[in-house]
Amino acid sequence: MEAEAHSAARHGSHSYRQNGVIQPLLTDLYQITMAYAYWKAGKIEDKAVFDLFFRKNPFTGEFTIFGGLEECLRFLENFHYSDSDIEYLRETLPTIDSEFFDYLGNLTADDITIHAIDEGSVVFPRVPLIRVEGPLIVAQLLETTLLTLINFASLIATNAVRYRLASGPNIELLEFGLRRAQGPDGGLSASKYAYMGGFDGTSNVLAGKLYKIPVKGTHAHAYISSFSNCNELQSRKLKHNETGEEVDFIQLCCDWKKNVTPILNLIADESSLGELAAFASYAIAFPNGFLALVDTYDTVRSGLLNFVAVALALNELKYTAKGIRIDSGDLAYLSNLARQTFEKVAERYELDYFRDLTIVASNDINEETIWSLNEQGHKINCFGIGTHLVTCQRQPALGCVYKLVEINDTPKIKLSEDLEKVTMPGKKDAYRLFKDGHPIVDLVVQAGEEAPEAGSRVLCRHPFLESKRGWADPHEVRSLYKLYWTNGRISVNPLPSLNEIRNNVMISVASLRQDYKRNLNPTPYKVSVSDKLYRFIHQLWLQNAPIGEIS
Repeated sequence: MEAEAHSAARHGSHSYRQNGVIQPLLTDLYQITMAYAYWKAGKIEDKAVFDLFFRKNPFTGEFTIFGGLEECLRFLENFHYSDSDIEYLRETLPTIDSEFFDYLGNLTADDITIHAIDEGSVVFPRVPLIRVEGPLIVAQLLETTLLTLINFASLIATNAVRYRLASGPNIELLEFGLRRAQGPDGGLSASKYAYMGGFDGTSNVLAGKLYKIPVKGTHAHAYISSFSNCNELQSRKLKHNETGEEVDFIQLCCDWKKNVTPILNLIADESSLGELAAFASYAIAFPNGFLALVDTYDTVRSGLLNFVAVALALNELKYTAKGIRIDSGDLAYLSNLARQTFEKVAERYELDYFRDLTIVASNDINEETIWSLNEQGHKINCFGIGTHLVTCQRQPALGCVYKLVEINDTPKIKLSEDLEKVTMPGKKDAYRLFKDGHPIVDLVVQAGEEAPEAGSRVLCRHPFLESKRGWADPHEVRSLYKLYWTNGRISVNPLPSLNEIRNNVMISVASLRQDYKRNLNPTPYKVSVSDKLYRFIHQLWLQNAPIGEIS
């Protein structure tokens, strides 16, 4: 509450109310101990530049979606150690000088500057997503929180886009993962960033309220199995949708079941009476939104028959059923059988809409399942995806890092025997080069270096390997960075809405060539540096690398 009060005082009563756990103490202890050591060493006035980036695309793919930027900016708005924070740190670190805690209690993010790529953009390894500039101690204290806000958000958004690419543009995708998510915060974040990445809705009611995401859902197997037969139903009446006349809907459903059973070549005694009662009672509750879970007992011999009976009873009263959900079994076979059933009913009763009833599949679906179903010619038009989406089982972490690249205007490099872990020193800018409407390379240059121009050849070099280089002749050049935070304020007003970011994701992904997006062996996207930056990296590398003895 103290953090919220501080934020309201600094930014007005309409300040964004961020999740209460996103605060300065949501960090690793070593950030605090480093801050104290910096302070003790007299580095209070030191100015630093940090890059936040990742080294490898997730899910064996060749692209990533940048998510979490707005949460980072809201965190900066609220960045302040409360009195209770300081009291806790005093107790936790009793050997630290008391004056340091007074210093810590007065820190804000007002002197920090943030340049970033637009949220929802396609991004690639080694290109900084965010450049953080400002006082060394404050910039260091931001590290863990910024990483936790970006890592999971970007991973979920990327996973969601991959499901969208697998399913195609016309399939509805619903996120059903709250119950399997890593805690409530993980569940909320997954709902938000799955929607950002192209999902159409969520089962998560709180996410719907907080983020204005469409919420979708019907019932579980428990609802079906709680009914035994139609005689136990106390509510039997349903009003005709046009005349308002009350009709015994349960009897109507039973009548339609008798009529339709021989048409579908089924045996009524093999179907569940309890399931029929459950479907009919749910249809009474939601006559305009009836979508039934049909696999509680037997999808073929019971579920489809009972659904069709109730759907035709609704039709007689001028309501339109929505469709079915299948949560087990051979989804390709069952979806084709269901579609054939709907087409048979549509033809028999001249109900064209029946052909296109929704078939939702929600049986522990992952990306590979969808590709396989595509090959099998499924008839599903909506997937409800939970566990594999929200937990990112194929790759549970993105691996963003936060590296110091400059201190007091002096570029810094981190060396490693692993080339992937060598950093690119100094303050940098980045550009995306396009040809024929598609991006062909991201070019990282030294800050202040002349920008590449459309129509002019540009030498693009691998940052570390001398022989990997090539000329690019771009038709279009776009600068990747915008100033998002300066002088204690968000500098882009208003920030894009979640729907606008979602649209940016779609546009950005659509701009990629198909070979970068394909599921199997995608073409690696090129990230290069300018010749000037390449030479500078290697000059600094030689200056910092120790010279060994030959023995």
